[in-house]
Amino acid sequence: MPEAERLKVAVVGSGPAGFYAADALLRGQPPCAVDLFERLPVPFGLVRYGVAPDHQTIKRVQAAFERTASQPGFRFFGNVEAGRDVSVDELRRGYHAVLFATGAALDRRLEIPGEDLKGSYAATSFVGWYNGHPDFVDLEFSLVAERAVVVGMGNVALDVARILLHDRDELGKTDISSAALAALRESPVREVVLLGRRGPAQAAFDQGELEAIADLPNVAVDVDGDVSFEDEADLPAAARKNLAYLARLKLAGRVNKPCRLKLRFLASPVALVGESGHVRGLRIEDNRLVGEGPGVRAEPTGKIWELETSLVIRSVGYRGAAIDGMPFDSKRNVIPSSAGRVTSASGEPQAGLYTSGWIKRGPSGLIGTNKADSKETVDLLLRDADVLSARTPTLDVAELLRSRDVKVVTFADYQRIDAAEKARGAERGKVRDKLTRVADMLAAAFPKA
Repeated sequence: MPEAERLKVAVVGSGPAGFYAADALLRGQPPCAVDLFERLPVPFGLVRYGVAPDHQTIKRVQAAFERTASQPGFRFFGNVEAGRDVSVDELRRGYHAVLFATGAALDRRLEIPGEDLKGSYAATSFVGWYNGHPDFVDLEFSLVAERAVVVGMGNVALDVARILLHDRDELGKTDISSAALAALRESPVREVVLLGRRGPAQAAFDQGELEAIADLPNVAVDVDGDVSFEDEADLPAAARKNLAYLARLKLAGRVNKPCRLKLRFLASPVALVGESGHVRGLRIEDNRLVGEGPGVRAEPTGKIWELETSLVIRSVGYRGAAIDGMPFDSKRNVIPSSAGRVTSASGEPQAGLYTSGWIKRGPSGLIGTNKADSKETVDLLLRDADVLSARTPTLDVAELLRSRDVKVVTFADYQRIDAAEKARGAERGKVRDKLTRVADMLAAAFPKA
């Protein structure tokens, strides 16, 4: 189809949901022209900055996204932030439709006393820091504890625990931030305790993530408490798989290795105890489960105990951020929608606006989950094609950004950043050594003649 006849769609956010949406739009009927906007000079979002550096096989999905970027009708607008460089209203005037795939980059708090003491951190910040995200590169983490506590039982919590315990020389071969690797080499952390508010049947991690830790040659895994469950047949398949694996770990007994991961279920943090402004311990209350099925909940028992530590990392969920000019559900921290068609807070459809990924459904699922999620949204958008095409875009957003002297990074420009990072990595025996500052990325994208 000639370029001029294609439906013009702006996709905001270049993580997995954004790229899966772009691919579905380019391959759809009718095929669309897609401009993909990203606030950083580099694409791939969660794949680049959320996936742990020792999970290089997961990062290979970037190859599929690169193929999408090479398709006719695709343009990448890196270093362009919606709401800062171009407004939502301007995007609506420049395109037949705008699809938001901005993810969920903010952390949730524990809301307990002492949470802001030094030595208490959010997993979002810690993950961003060790992955070299420009927003977190200047943060400092006090990793002087021999025991760290990670609050949460999801995949991110396990990623954090694994990075803290992983052999430093092995980490040095990955794309971990050089600053984070240097700090970890100096850290004496040898034990990580994972706290879960509910029981093992309600744990949110995937069995493969725990197995990745248990398979580390230097790490032993201890499981505290009973991991049996009376009515396992009524549990989801993933929960049954987790319980079976936890039972095997418990049956194996204590293994003597230099580092240790301890899983403690039915335990909630109630306060961080400080000394001279720094965490020195975590006060914990034991729970019991009440209710049945999906409604099961943790209830405090009143039994409180204290665990000595000077490093606590909370990993209790992500939340989306509001975007100027867009409806926002502040309770669920998502853009309100009906299967991807954006609605007002009262449920009224917002013409030409769509959403996919975590900002649509909340922070759940794996990277591949976003493929079906984005397809659902794109199918709706294409179903609306006749209505959308009846309105002619009146604004050239590329020209608007030029008039504002926005330094737009194209995909070809990004590929120069990519080449520079791989070359830096080769010099250091790493798969990649990321540029961690926007200014350095731009310098690599636009080398001086």
